[in-house]
Amino acid sequence: MTFLIIFGGSSFEHEISIVSAITLKDKIKKHNLKFVFVDKNRDFYLIEKENMKSKFFSTGEYKNSIKLEITKGGFKYKKGLFKKEEAIDFDVAINLIHGRDGEDGKLPGMLEFFNIKAITPNIESCAISYNKVLTKAYAKLRGVEVIEYEIINKPKTKFDFPIIIKPARLGSSIGVSVVKNQDEFNYAFDVAREFDDLIIVEPFIEGVEEYNLAGCLADDWIFSKVEKVEKKEFLDFEKKYMDFSRKEINLNEVDKDLEERLKENFKKIYENEFENALIRCDFFLKDDIIYLNEINPIPGSLANYLFDDFEVVLEKLAKNLKKEKEIVIDYQYINKIQMAKGK
Repeated sequence: MTFLIIFGGSSFEHEISIVSAITLKDKIKKHNLKFVFVDKNRDFYLIEKENMKSKFFSTGEYKNSIKLEITKGGFKYKKGLFKKEEAIDFDVAINLIHGRDGEDGKLPGMLEFFNIKAITPNIESCAISYNKVLTKAYAKLRGVEVIEYEIINKPKTKFDFPIIIKPARLGSSIGVSVVKNQDEFNYAFDVAREFDDLIIVEPFIEGVEEYNLAGCLADDWIFSKVEKVEKKEFLDFEKKYMDFSRKEINLNEVDKDLEERLKENFKKIYENEFENALIRCDFFLKDDIIYLNEINPIPGSLANYLFDDFEVVLEKLAKNLKKEKEIVIDYQYINKIQMAKGK
């Protein structure tokens, strides 16, 4: 099977996406890989596997690569003196753009519109997971608990310190701060507003435990190992994204009952909404109550480090992708109108 990995994008997490793609290049051995880079201008480039190095992108060398256009069924480029069109040959695309473009629904919409088979969240699931306010509302409707929150337009809140302030529409820990007093609040609010104009505040809960669980539905449920996150105050940017290959997954304290409860909550979030995606749900545990912290519709390097055989997971998901329902358009309504007018 040949996977086409699409990465980059016009996103605050552009560089993280590059690192994710480079990581998957080394993690996927059994299947063929091709790479499409989306630069900051949203131009598509075909990147040779040997050029999948961070410097190739940071220096702008990628601009010497073949430029692509998205089209029905895939991607094409013009070749030779007579500009003959050639198509990129692949079986399934993988949306690996973190944040804007990839997780906000833009690329998923294009892939669906052009009938390109892809491992990706769809437009609707992107809307739910990209906006933390919508995520919380969705989780509550699905019967999954969430931490209380407040939308703010200035550094003022009903919660007592300490609190956590977050940009609502970022797919990572960028712009997130733990705030312990008003001065810190003023500064953190300005930082968050640099990234988004929709800001939320949550109470910072002492002694909360955090667990990550990835998975998908591919004919049957496939779950990763449960990771108990070791952290100081919260899972910061560096811990979350700069350590894709980490192996120090703490499983010893995750008992079977808790594992099953986490899986049941994951199913409630995933089912009927996130089909065709490999997602990671981050949960909190406090006083034996499980809360959803966030949904990662495109986790860093697809959370490969949490699976015993990541390539088998990708293969099963790729073979069980659901197709968009075909709508029959036969112009019967218009024909009836025309017939009626003719009488």
